[in-house]
Amino acid sequence: MNEHKPFIFRAIELSSQALDKGEAPFGALLVHNGKIVLESECTVEAENDQTRHAELNLVSHACRQMPWQQLSECTLYTSTEPCPMCAGAIYWAGIPKVVYGCSMEALGQIAGHSTRMGCRKVFDCCYGNIEVIGPVEEELACEPHMKCWPHPS
Repeated sequence: MNEHKPFIFRAIELSSQALDKGEAPFGALLVHNGKIVLESECTVEAENDQTRHAELNLVSHACRQMPWQQLSECTLYTSTEPCPMCAGAIYWAGIPKVVYGCSMEALGQIAGHSTRMGCRKVFDCCYGNIEVIGPVEEELACEPHMKCWPHPS
């Protein structure tokens, strides 16, 4: 699990950077052979597009910049468990491994709303095996969300 910590910490940093820019706190990165090759943040507000989640931005850029063979050797790290839309994009891009920080359940408790379907359920419906590891460093990954979403007193 320790090999994932530096990358999860960076994804959480990206989520905090997104929050500082007025976006929802989501960050993601792609790792190939132990090195970060791409990073992304949520850009929903900047692009006025509800589909511009950090993971979808990352996968979209990766598909345009990297050959499929290389994508099939990558791990996607994300500050928060991918939603069904992002999980579908990860599957179709051929990325075989996802590591996340904050779970959908924790996000729902903090934000008061979230999809109830985590990425494992989506991947279970797909052909092929996508390894999912998480939550990793969940308490830390939840901190940017605690700053973003109004929570009941």
